[in-house]
Amino acid sequence: MIYSSILMSVIAFTACSDDNFVGDQSRDWEETTNTFITHDDNCFTTYYTPDVGRVGDPMPFYDAKAQEFKVMYLQEFDNNDSYCYHPFWCVSTKDGANYKSLGEVLPTGKSSLQQDAALGTGCCVYNETDGLYYIFYTGHNPKCINTEVVMRATSPDFKTWTKDNSWVIKGDEYGYSSVDFRDPQVFKAEDGLYHMIIASKLKFAEFTSSDLKTWNHAGIFSSMIWDRMLECPDIFKMGDYWYMIYSEAYQASWSRKVKYMMATSLEELKKCFNEGPKWPNDGREGVLDTRAFYAGKTASNGTDRYIWGWCPYRTGSTIYDKNINVGAGGEPNWSGALVCHKLIQHADGTLSCGEVPAIKEKYTQLHELKVMESNGASLTADGGTLTGENAYILYNRLGTHSHISFTVTTKGYTDKFGVSLVRGTDSKKYYSMVVNPENDSTRKINFEEQGEDGKGFVEGIDGYPFARPSDNTYKINIYTDNSVMVMYVNGNVCYTNRIYGIQKNCWSINSYGGNVTVSQINVQEY
Repeated sequence: MIYSSILMSVIAFTACSDDNFVGDQSRDWEETTNTFITHDDNCFTTYYTPDVGRVGDPMPFYDAKAQEFKVMYLQEFDNNDSYCYHPFWCVSTKDGANYKSLGEVLPTGKSSLQQDAALGTGCCVYNETDGLYYIFYTGHNPKCINTEVVMRATSPDFKTWTKDNSWVIKGDEYGYSSVDFRDPQVFKAEDGLYHMIIASKLKFAEFTSSDLKTWNHAGIFSSMIWDRMLECPDIFKMGDYWYMIYSEAYQASWSRKVKYMMATSLEELKKCFNEGPKWPNDGREGVLDTRAFYAGKTASNGTDRYIWGWCPYRTGSTIYDKNINVGAGGEPNWSGALVCHKLIQHADGTLSCGEVPAIKEKYTQLHELKVMESNGASLTADGGTLTGENAYILYNRLGTHSHISFTVTTKGYTDKFGVSLVRGTDSKKYYSMVVNPENDSTRKINFEEQGEDGKGFVEGIDGYPFARPSDNTYKINIYTDNSVMVMYVNGNVCYTNRIYGIQKNCWSINSYGGNVTVSQINVQEY
């Protein structure tokens, strides 16, 4: 049944594509190795994407009343109205792997003259005292005196919402920008008060409240040392440390990533920018993922904390154009698929992103591995060695949702290896995550378009530096859902990317010099 349905999909995709499958179609396609141009299904079931439109900035919170995470997001359509756009839509999940759509939660204004004609990022808080859910959100309208203000809405059941149009926070009334004043985030601090942090140009504003109704200006939370906007602040305490997660905005496209600061108190956290930057001692200036994961914010159920962001879609005339169009020299495409990681706190308080357990548990169907071609390899489906330059072993085609796992042990400190997707025996271009030795002690995942016509290193979508494992052993886990791909190394190094054409094509493990041993190779699907 699995192969039959895939074959029908292959025929359907071939019929609607300008690029045809190369080879004898009378043969079992599973036994072929030619590159096939595939397209995403309408349904993304792990890295959630709505059937129509895409996911913009996620706003997760844990609904203790319903015992589930709710992830609101800015709903993006291809045909947005000129002024009234980005209503809040929402999905619910108990585990970060399986989602139920709740549809539209908070609509935009009905007129281009209203302050909240367009909605911007915000947050949700449940108040046990009055039994109400509160959404604090950005009202955006360049026709108004203030382009951006903070507004709110309430609901007794998270279904019917009432906008409080009499309540608003205007940045210019407190010395902040009237244009950039957005992304309110509310948290409760050790003083028993609710604190609201608002992103503004070169500053974060702070307001406090005892009841979520009346708010008082508490001054500047922190000032920026750079000439750029920092968006989507998220402040929380985890163990003995306070954290602020934030996203660097479009003024610095080359560093447009999700990052964090940390301190032992809330007051010290404020100083990370004011007297800094006081980067976390993690060797990567607080970077949590690649530029293919943006607007990350977190929520905790009291035991685990997860972070959700969006992985952008790519544009181009072919999948090859799309795969290298990562916007390194400018703004990437806005919105895409919802990606979730588990937030890992290390003994020294530093953070990294790891696998979501429920995602791993979701891929349960064992996919038979077949060796299709090799070069410089003494390697089977069970493992072996890769020796010398450009050694590789090519495996049979993947499904639409795949979990690839294997373990690599390198003999030397400079041995280099990688894994390639969208690869066939006829591929003049294919796409590789290369675990590159930056030096004897540091590694970094580079993205490369390899093959005869490939451009090599793709700027702007490489990963962050991480320490070489002391035993030179790398446990690799790669999860794919259509074109969205997340790679983890040793459970705490994270690399997200969008690569079109993964599904129904072959893949390979590669060595680029030295001696590489590979074991525990598995592919699982659902």
